[in-house]
Amino acid sequence: MNPEVWLKERTFHHSAFWDLKKMVEEKERQNLTISLCLPTLNEEQTIGKEIVILKSELHDRYPLLDEIAVIDSGSTDRTREIAASFGADVYLASEHLQQYGEYRGKGENLWKALYLLKGDIIVYVDTDIANIHPRFVYGLVGPLIHDEEVHYVKAFYDRPLAFSHGLRPTGGGRVTEILIRPLFSLFYPDLAFILQPLSGEYAGRRSILERIPYPIGYGVETSMLIDIYEQLGLRAFAQTDLDRRVHRNQETVALGRMAFGVLKTFLSRLTRQQKADFHVALSDIMRQFETAEGQYRQVEYKIENIERPPMIEIEEYRQKCHPQTQEV
Repeated sequence: MNPEVWLKERTFHHSAFWDLKKMVEEKERQNLTISLCLPTLNEEQTIGKEIVILKSELHDRYPLLDEIAVIDSGSTDRTREIAASFGADVYLASEHLQQYGEYRGKGENLWKALYLLKGDIIVYVDTDIANIHPRFVYGLVGPLIHDEEVHYVKAFYDRPLAFSHGLRPTGGGRVTEILIRPLFSLFYPDLAFILQPLSGEYAGRRSILERIPYPIGYGVETSMLIDIYEQLGLRAFAQTDLDRRVHRNQETVALGRMAFGVLKTFLSRLTRQQKADFHVALSDIMRQFETAEGQYRQVEYKIENIERPPMIEIEEYRQKCHPQTQEV
């Protein structure tokens, strides 16, 4: 599919899906189930509000969502208690599929959500959003319900705004514009048409999500795009403008560690797809520096490129979700 055509035909605004009654009717006509996954780690300040707003509008009033689940990485605050009190299903990631080892990270939570949740469509929404609104869900679900050719929908947030000197470009965050968009432009130019590839909100059909690996950490958004693209092509994607997203900003040093993890995931895809060949093993150590009173100290962070296999390869998952299928 020509990327310019794709950009025009597969880029939506959430207002196109405002009619929740019709959305529910179409969902029921197709006999679809939809699950919302909220990955958490110490989000007591925002998790309650997210659940109240999304549950009241999209589960109780309009039954677009069949379940709302928090998948927690081991919060030390009241995240799980608050989530349960407002009616979400709450899972501690480390307590499930223990036979495959235990890791912590957003990607780990998303991977285990496939095993724990029942939906034909899985919606992933970050839990640090201060201006949460039902559009963060229905804007992503809409293209999947209305077009069977769409398998995965990404969010983006800023619209071009008119100023006296012209238009403000719609762009992603710092890691997107400095790292990912240049890399996509070089190696996966079709994916450069996705406006915010690292956005934390997206929805996909189980049928493709179960067939891709999941990095446990920072690289999961990047890997999803590349791996789904390799299997289904650009035609399988859509993106929705969700207007404004308010959340806490990370410091530059934290974004540096994120960029390291994302880059390692990206390079692993280049190697796997024979687009690059590295003759030495890549380091797991990210080096940053601290300074105080004229003294400089190197700080090392170990960021491993650990990936979970496609969930369809897990026997317990196949028994639960595909009991009639004996082979992958």
